[in-house]
Amino acid sequence: MARHPKCRHVQFIPPVTSFKPAGIPRKCMEEVILLVEEAEAIRLKDYLGMEQEECAQNMKVSRPTFQRILVEGRAKIADALINGKSIRIEGGDYCLGGKRCRRRELMEQRREGCPYPDIVPPEER
Repeated sequence: MARHPKCRHVQFIPPVTSFKPAGIPRKCMEEVILLVEEAEAIRLKDYLGMEQEECAQNMKVSRPTFQRILVEGRAKIADALINGKSIRIEGGDYCLGGKRCRRRELMEQRREGCPYPDIVPPEER
């Protein structure tokens, strides 16, 4: 069984999380989901112009992992632009500063519906 990805540290969640081509109703187009950590990688590298090593350190991942996140995010944006799809920024495995850990929130939600709350999952042992 593959392990869950480590949380990627993000410093910023964009205030606008949805984009679409003008003049086309949203219900008539496909949607691309850009993960929060992919948006953060693009912000650090392309918008702020940081070096990959520095970006990886900021997100607390290895440089090859940062490169993978960046490539996946850029490919999604290219797909949306070339093929006229909308983009929504959401989801992923990330921690927002020291305030919010999305992975922890998801695990707690799953546990709330579990009929065996006393059993500790293997990833927490």
